[in-house]
Amino acid sequence: MGNRSPIQHTFIGLEIFSAEGGIQSYVRDLLRAYLAADETWEADIFLLRDDPNGTNPFDQEPRLRFHYCQASSPQLSRLNLTVKLALHCLSRRPRRVIGTHLFVAPLMQLLCKPLGIPYTVITHGKEVWEPLAGKRRQALQAADSIWTVSRYSGQRLCKANGIELSKVKRLPCVVDGDRFHPAPKNSELVTRYGLANAKVLMTVARLWSGDIYKGVDVTIRALPKILHEQPDVKYLVIGRGDDQPRLAQLAEELGVADRVVFAGFVHDDELVDHYRLADAYVMPSQEGFGIVYLEAMACGVPVLSGDDDGSADPLQDGRVGWQVPHRDSEAVAGACLDIFQGEDQRCQGEWLRQETLAEFSHAALADKLMTLLGQ
Repeated sequence: MGNRSPIQHTFIGLEIFSAEGGIQSYVRDLLRAYLAADETWEADIFLLRDDPNGTNPFDQEPRLRFHYCQASSPQLSRLNLTVKLALHCLSRRPRRVIGTHLFVAPLMQLLCKPLGIPYTVITHGKEVWEPLAGKRRQALQAADSIWTVSRYSGQRLCKANGIELSKVKRLPCVVDGDRFHPAPKNSELVTRYGLANAKVLMTVARLWSGDIYKGVDVTIRALPKILHEQPDVKYLVIGRGDDQPRLAQLAEELGVADRVVFAGFVHDDELVDHYRLADAYVMPSQEGFGIVYLEAMACGVPVLSGDDDGSADPLQDGRVGWQVPHRDSEAVAGACLDIFQGEDQRCQGEWLRQETLAEFSHAALADKLMTLLGQ
């Protein structure tokens, strides 16, 4: 690292190694970008719930120091975090404290403000789209900056919680282009799902009855019109949840049950091969961002999203994908038929991948982080 003095930052997270999910993946990508952005940066990372004996891919990285606060009860874990973080801020005076979840925002306000330490809260989507309860709202309003994954989420956050838009900076999700890349369809999976000689629409989503905004039902309603023009289409739905019986019943009522394949849960190791089965990735949704669109496009698969949500960022305002009203099955059908024509530049797999990685690669994230932390 030469002779330059290290620059100290502090991150606070809930759990980033002992659970799988979009937020956990985002934070791990953030730490990789942090290491790549500037060799003089060093960070302490305080984790509320992670197991100190669990797997940590950054264990051998000397520039990241992990502090585990897990205890025998949630209350003791929170007390551990408070005490350890307070002593750390008093003794080390980090340049900035960054909370990777809204949950820790009130603690950062409590400890950082009296010491004059700037703090940043990272928000991820729907958790800040509606007015927040007192302490969390106050902590966001008092933050020196807020990082969020998309312009749409930032706008919803500010409108709902009385925050100046100038305080909000965008730090988007990214995709691993080395892992997600084009390849021929996996013949074993084609056989498993009965997709031989089919044009395949695909969605990856949780199928929860309280969370129907992913638009799987909208796509099923679009199928009769699609099949009228393109009779060889099948719709592959990846994911599980208690809404599947309703969706299956809808497909039955519309006479398309034989065209909808519910694949259930797919292990992460097989996910890339499933994207490669698709001729179009379809999710007319309301997303905070929608990393699934990036994953599909990095595999060279054209994408369709809603037109009033955070997916405007990964789809680059429609430049690289189709945006339609998210509950409009007619619009979904029309866009899917456009994609199957294959004449639009947005259907060109290599171009699609190139344009996606230019904006949403790990290297791009490191550049954005360097700009944000350099301010």
